[in-house]
Amino acid sequence: MKSIRISSDIIPLGEFKTSISTCLKKVQATGHPLIITQNGRPAGVLLSPEEYDNLVYRKQFIESVEQGLMTAEEGEVYSTDELRRRFAEKRATRKQ
Repeated sequence: MKSIRISSDIIPLGEFKTSISTCLKKVQATGHPLIITQNGRPAGVLLSPEEYDNLVYRKQFIESVEQGLMTAEEGEVYSTDELRRRFAEKRATRKQ
């Protein structure tokens, strides 16, 4: 994710309401998230769809790696030959 520029990437809710279209275009063009504040405090973040997709993908990837590490620490590990055999069995079952 691109870093936030304090001078241009933070906007009060009232200003956001009056210029939603402009804000959407700006987020799309710059790739920078837009922090929306309410009463001087962060209330929301506007991201481009691509940036949102990237964040979701990264989160899922990290969770998968963490799950794999946890499984390995629990001792559930397989040799390469065992994995090949298991994958071959799964492929054979799908073809039926």
